[in-house]
Amino acid sequence: MKRLEIIANKSVEDNLIELFDARGIGSRYTMIPVVHGRGKSGLRRGDHVWPEENFMLIIHCEDDEAEALEEAVLEIKAAFPDEGVRCFVTGS
Repeated sequence: MKRLEIIANKSVEDNLIELFDARGIGSRYTMIPVVHGRGKSGLRRGDHVWPEENFMLIIHCEDDEAEALEEAVLEIKAAFPDEGVRCFVTGS
């Protein structure tokens, strides 16, 4: 069992969910719709100075699904190289 935390710019949210749906993965998740912070892509505060925002998905799944989800995240990251897209995996 793995836990994935996917944090990405709101601009790629639909693309990511659509890719998961097309592949039949990631159908069970918790979404935190607005996440503020700072990463390699810069600040995300949702204000007039740094207007962009992120979202976060938390997914608990079996190892094989986790691998498929990581691959999908990498595809989105490659398709949108200027947007922040990260996936953190924990578990055995």
